[in-house]
Amino acid sequence: MKHVILTATLIAVATLAACGKKEEAAPAAPAPAPTAAPAPAPAPELPELKVAIDPAYEPFTFKTPDGKPTGFDVDIAEALCNEIKRKCVYVEQVWDSMIPGLQAKKYDVIISSMSITEERLQVVDFTDKYYNTPSRIVVKNGTAFTDPASLKGKKIGVLKGSTQEKYAMGELKPAGVNVVPYEAQDQVYLDIKSGRLDGTVADQVEVTGGFLSKPEGKDYILVGPALDEPKYFGNGVGVALRKGETELKDSLNAAIKAIRSNGVYETVSKKYFDFDVYGK
Repeated sequence: MKHVILTATLIAVATLAACGKKEEAAPAAPAPAPTAAPAPAPAPELPELKVAIDPAYEPFTFKTPDGKPTGFDVDIAEALCNEIKRKCVYVEQVWDSMIPGLQAKKYDVIISSMSITEERLQVVDFTDKYYNTPSRIVVKNGTAFTDPASLKGKKIGVLKGSTQEKYAMGELKPAGVNVVPYEAQDQVYLDIKSGRLDGTVADQVEVTGGFLSKPEGKDYILVGPALDEPKYFGNGVGVALRKGETELKDSLNAAIKAIRSNGVYETVSKKYFDFDVYGK
């Protein structure tokens, strides 16, 4: 009997102890790791527009000291590319090979002060003009100039394949002037400086900025009237492109109109000129 009572007592004590035990809370589940925000999608690459330039024609097309193309033509090209959502990629080309390179599809367009002439329109197409400036004859100060015949016997350097060469061959050479074509206009200036040439025929704005305003041009002046006869110099400067590329031509014409109306053209022009380079 004592054993039964003792056993019952022990069971009761154990039961009370179990009821009085405090249960510990289960540990909380770890918080899920934060999900990383997805990286922004890269901006789509703009299609390239390969642009031919001859970077020896300051202030229209030249290079900065670190070798980057710059100038009025280049800034206009960038403005047009921005309008048509293309990326300008520049291809350097000597002037006389510009059109053959375009026809060979080495680049898409020429934006390098190429005048719109009837002769060129037979082999390439052009947009509307984006500027128009006259050309002039440049000779040493003190040269007695009255007309082309007054330069008889002089050596006049011109850019090969240019409208200025066409004028010189049509008007100066028949008057007895020795016309010497060069691959680049800056080579003309070097030979004037060294005494191998007596002068040049060049775009008035370009020759003023690229030669006359510099120390090597201090003894030279513009002579004669402004030269702008359409049969030699065409009807302004445009973007040259291959024939049949109507969609590109139309988009570039729309872009030229856009930058003329939205103030971009004026901003670019004032960066280089203090007059209306768009011309008549």
